[in-house]
Amino acid sequence: MAVERVRNRPCGGRYGDVVQSIGNTPLVELPGLSPKPGVHIWAKLESRNPTGSVKDRVARALIEDAEAKGAISRGSTILEPTSGNTGISLAMICSRRGYNLKVVMPENVTPERTQLLSMYGAEIVYSPGDQGSNGAVAMALEMAEEDPSVYMPYQYGNEANPGAHYNGTAVEILEELDEVTAFVAGLGTGGTLMGNGRRLKEAFGDSVKIVAAEPMQGEPVQGLRSLDDGFIPPIIDISLLDRKIFVTNHDAIVWTRKLLDEESLFAGVSTGAIASIAVRIASELDEGNVVFVVADDGWKYLSSGIYTLPVEEIANLDSTVWW
Repeated sequence: MAVERVRNRPCGGRYGDVVQSIGNTPLVELPGLSPKPGVHIWAKLESRNPTGSVKDRVARALIEDAEAKGAISRGSTILEPTSGNTGISLAMICSRRGYNLKVVMPENVTPERTQLLSMYGAEIVYSPGDQGSNGAVAMALEMAEEDPSVYMPYQYGNEANPGAHYNGTAVEILEELDEVTAFVAGLGTGGTLMGNGRRLKEAFGDSVKIVAAEPMQGEPVQGLRSLDDGFIPPIIDISLLDRKIFVTNHDAIVWTRKLLDEESLFAGVSTGAIASIAVRIASELDEGNVVFVVADDGWKYLSSGIYTLPVEEIANLDSTVWW
């Protein structure tokens, strides 16, 4: 059985506060998705972070980088564009460290995300929903230029973002697996792919394939971006990617439900997109380990209905009302 190969850790560790507990997330095999006995599909459960997403790692790295540079001090106002998860993570950390947070976010995100941001005390500025995260980025950059008193970490261009994965997520994967054949993550800010990709390439060279799940142009897969939509985050180095595979919103929604129904994995919509590509890669192999990232949990998407509607109705959802 797969569990026999895992170095189970009965205790997640002891920490001084919730921010210190970020990371050290489980790596769980999903045998029901494997196409062949010799191919193992592993899910890195970033949903186990304190606010339920991989962005806890990034937010901590962004804040600690700013602190180390002396760019912020207690009472400083931090401004950041987000589609939700980074903002929530920053809000939690800012509430612990004594910073004010202002986020710019598309107006059509799910209400769960706005409620979480408000709960942690963040101020929300809404950008046009039809412009997605690109619109939030543009608006935040304008606001930062007009108000020099705010500090914008800018996750899209800050090397602390991939650094959080190079020094954290990838190290944890290497602690658990002696070999990784493919690593699959969503194409969003690029931090997860770049940080893990660099570290895994250092460990395994070209034998490990770094694969991006990229939405087709015009497909509103929450948390992911199409590079054809006109904005390429500065931290992305396309040459590090071995493959970019397109995924549709239909794929993302159906596979989000498949993860729940077949593996009891309650994940967010971008994870469905990523899982669909991970299984596709696995089907091309005869043996090996395929690792994919569970970017967040499903709590922020409950109002969308994708977890309770009959499967045949899921693909007909209008994603623009909850993106």
